[in-house]
Amino acid sequence: MANFTIADIKALREQLGTGMVDTKKALEEADGDLEKAVEILRLKGAKGNAKRADRAATEGLVAAVENDGTATLIELACETDFVAKNDKFISLADKVLAAAAATGAKTPAEALQAEVDGQTVEQLIADEAAVIGEKIELRGVSTLSGDAFQIYLHKTSKDLPPQVGVVVAFSGDDAETARSIAQHISFAAPQYLTRDEVPADVVEKEREIVTEISRNEGKPEAALPKIVEGRVNAFFKQVVLLDQPYAKDNKLSIQKVADDAGLTIQGFARFKVGA
Repeated sequence: MANFTIADIKALREQLGTGMVDTKKALEEADGDLEKAVEILRLKGAKGNAKRADRAATEGLVAAVENDGTATLIELACETDFVAKNDKFISLADKVLAAAAATGAKTPAEALQAEVDGQTVEQLIADEAAVIGEKIELRGVSTLSGDAFQIYLHKTSKDLPPQVGVVVAFSGDDAETARSIAQHISFAAPQYLTRDEVPADVVEKEREIVTEISRNEGKPEAALPKIVEGRVNAFFKQVVLLDQPYAKDNKLSIQKVADDAGLTIQGFARFKVGA
């Protein structure tokens, strides 16, 4: 007769975020000893990390924090929404975020080498992945400097942690408008702040594409330069934040909205889980 109950399985799953079958097997092997079951799950998980390397991690969460003139945004990915909403995974994200913010990491590679609890973030994630039994990946890290910040974290499901995260760095006093711009970014997904930030090769490639499209449409050769220029400008309005039509009033650009509010947008970061 098993020396554990359904309540023990439930408690261990909630503690570790492990699957039902693996949790039950570990308790059986440990003869109901919860501490020994945790050790068994960790050892089995460590062996499984390599096998999980090629699996897709399309769930997870975004998290952000502001601290002493900087703001840091991360995306921590996992395989299932069950793990994404588990307290252990959320606690891991908090530790990773704190370590990334403390070191001013601007990329996942930099954050993975940060220290937390006497080990690197990379090792911490590996250890937790071994226990949880899923691939866990630090997919995005961005740290911004600025005079002030607005952080907007959006839940796409009420049962899950935030799935879309935005940080806006700005100067000015109108925090409400800055927050509205952060909400706009979450929806409109710009890639660059200004036209000058768009790489020249990206612009040239877009120009080649719209030129070819215009010719295929039978546009007069003499009219092509003006048509192409118009379509390149339309491209900028898609990918450049300050050129984008404001989500709350598409007659206004974000640049106009910021100017009217006395704001200067100094930078932004946006992550969407699984994107």
